[in-house]
Amino acid sequence: MSDNYPSKSGRQKEHRAFFGRVSGKRLHKGQRELFDTLLPDLRIELPNKGQIDPQQIFGIGAKQNILEIGYGGGEHLTRIAIQNPENGYVGCEVFTGGIGKILKTIAAENIKNISLFTSDAFRLLSALPDASLDLVYLLYPDPWPKLRHNKRRFVSNTTLNELARVIKPGGRFRFATDIEDYANWTLAHMVRNEAFCWQTSQNPQFWHTPFEGWQSTRYESKARREGRMQSFYFTFVRCA
Repeated sequence: MSDNYPSKSGRQKEHRAFFGRVSGKRLHKGQRELFDTLLPDLRIELPNKGQIDPQQIFGIGAKQNILEIGYGGGEHLTRIAIQNPENGYVGCEVFTGGIGKILKTIAAENIKNISLFTSDAFRLLSALPDASLDLVYLLYPDPWPKLRHNKRRFVSNTTLNELARVIKPGGRFRFATDIEDYANWTLAHMVRNEAFCWQTSQNPQFWHTPFEGWQSTRYESKARREGRMQSFYFTFVRCA
């Protein structure tokens, strides 16, 4: 499916297609039960019109509002939420297998500072008010490697403009991939966007240094087993 999202001026933004996976392996009984019992309490429902109150989804008094887009099995998101209970976290994922896995961890660890959005992340970004996020993660997104599929990548002029709107001045956008072409694609888009500053070492070797406190995700471990031994870790700062 695809959408054209109107801007505040009423003009149509750049066409953006969404091709998220919404199914996978059949959920086991425990996951199905969590979909029925736990997910309704964590799922974010957007208003029919207008913007959503960040306190409604990140929690009243959260020190920082942090969003992860495409959390996979949720191992990174749940780990940082446990380590930083003072912050509020939202995870966006449409893949039912990933949702089932994170629900299992949230229940087992009794995590109280995560909410979940189960539709296209761009819809949530569009519903957030200006300067409402401190940090956004996009870790190992689907690279859509075929040239004709590049338009399906999450990083685009449209999404970056929306990220620039919702990230606070001085806030950060963190991106990781093990696909060099997607790393180059992201850098090319970011350097053209004047709202973000790339405040990292210009030594390309620094690009392969994981974020502080980083622990490999299941996807990253799988990539290493399959011979993809190098990843790119970028941090972009929302310019003041």
